[in-house]
Amino acid sequence: MPHLTSADRLFLDDFRGLERIGATPAGGVHRLSGTAEDGALREWFRSHAEAQGFDVRVDGIGNMFACRELVPGAPYVLVGSHLDSQPLAGRFDGAYGVLAALYAASRALDRLAADGCAPARNLAVVNWFNEEGARFAPSLMGSSVYAGLYSIEDMLEVRDLDGVSVREALDAIGWRGSDAPPDAACYAEIHIEQGRILEREGLDVGVVEASWYTQKLDITVLGEQSHTGATAMADRRDALVAAAEAVLAVHDVTLDFPEEMLVSSVGQHVVEPNSPIVVPRRVHMIADVRSGDPEIVRAARAALLDQFERIGDRRRVDFIVEDFDVREVCRFPEAGIALAEEAMRAEGLASRRLSTMAGHDAVALNSVVPTVLLFTPSVDGVSHCERELTSDEDMLTGVRALTGVVRALLERTLP
Repeated sequence: MPHLTSADRLFLDDFRGLERIGATPAGGVHRLSGTAEDGALREWFRSHAEAQGFDVRVDGIGNMFACRELVPGAPYVLVGSHLDSQPLAGRFDGAYGVLAALYAASRALDRLAADGCAPARNLAVVNWFNEEGARFAPSLMGSSVYAGLYSIEDMLEVRDLDGVSVREALDAIGWRGSDAPPDAACYAEIHIEQGRILEREGLDVGVVEASWYTQKLDITVLGEQSHTGATAMADRRDALVAAAEAVLAVHDVTLDFPEEMLVSSVGQHVVEPNSPIVVPRRVHMIADVRSGDPEIVRAARAALLDQFERIGDRRRVDFIVEDFDVREVCRFPEAGIALAEEAMRAEGLASRRLSTMAGHDAVALNSVVPTVLLFTPSVDGVSHCERELTSDEDMLTGVRALTGVVRALLERTLP
């Protein structure tokens, strides 16, 4: 690894401090939205931002904006990511992007001052609420409320599996704010790739040009509760057995399409009554189906609905399936991609364009303002797991890349 500057060492020290909040014994983190760990993360963000001269605002859905007013009345360049995680997750997803944004913002301002240049707009570093959607669905919640894609009142009433609402969770940790969020001129984000492309090709940075089409299915399977010992097998209407077949169908539907063109999974199940001596009467689960081609997702959806009907008939259970959290393909503006590529060349970094299969807050922001999304390499492409890893060198390179982008956005207007 090249010689580290004192600023580099400070960044890495800050990251080591950040990753201790909600740390797991296996080296990951567990910090769901609206929990005590989330509250500790927010205190960390506020103290670090204020130490760098930012004024921290919190809006009604819990988004945090560390603001620097540089040009009174001008809109803001927003840069950031999220601090919440999946259960038993990796240390880098989201959190790296927030810390990188804090450092890139300060460094970009320092560069402008050193060059005698004046910014054309203001600057804010953002911690978006509930990007992951692990405790409260849907994901990208805070950024989508900011973008006007979701109603704040609707999202505040969303409840977790224990019946706690977003409103109640934010109030419990003291982070449901009332500040007006800053008006954005544009948005930039850096995130770990969560894939293998950059590592495989030996590249420093990815410049994202599009996101995949996403279709989630909210699936309820209704059978009949009965005794596991006393009920004859022929008389059972086991919701979990039918749900198990549905899970396999969601997995296997990818085989009907060209390799790597479709991904699908069922990641969450709720079984009722969940007793060891009761045949399950109800299963609720969420299927996630994604492709770069919307028509492939629509075809997979139709095939799955047909299979669910046949499983229901055979198992004598009912399937109730509703579309949920459908996201169109997001194409990032060419001007922003070109700006990022120019910044990469100026920093001497090797980059390439790629698509993201995962959702990010940048996808929501891109619906309302020009947005730049950068990726830094992920070791083995692993994410949402405790062995998620991005090297120190790649993290520091990503901060350099983001610094160049933030400086350019402070000076230029993206169409």
